[in-house]
Amino acid sequence: MKEILGFIKRENIQNVVWVTADVHYAQATHYDPSRAQFSDFKPFWEFVGGPINAGTFGPNDLDTTFGPELRYVSIPANNPQNQSPAAMQQFYGRAKIDPVSRAMTVSLHDLNGKSLWEVKLDVESA
Repeated sequence: MKEILGFIKRENIQNVVWVTADVHYAQATHYDPSRAQFSDFKPFWEFVGGPINAGTFGPNDLDTTFGPELRYVSIPANNPQNQSPAAMQQFYGRAKIDPVSRAMTVSLHDLNGKSLWEVKLDVESA
């Protein structure tokens, strides 16, 4: 991971976000080198959406290597583990890119489509 993040920084690759699946809750995390143990990278976001139809568990403790700041998590840390889909704790994410401004809006939703959290990411300049 350090090699990939270092490459992104050295090559000045802009607007990198990570989308993570196969996690059993929804989460938005911002990573920044000013908070990190390893700091040779540009700030980035990670968005987690899931599960669509599986038992819910997590969240886990965050690894501090890349300076994470939790901005949203759909279930509390003391949530009972492996709840069935009947518990209605299924989530999904959506990303929309505005064709004019090129800004990306990411939102996390519950099973009924209710928006639980949202952020607008403006395009970075080189």
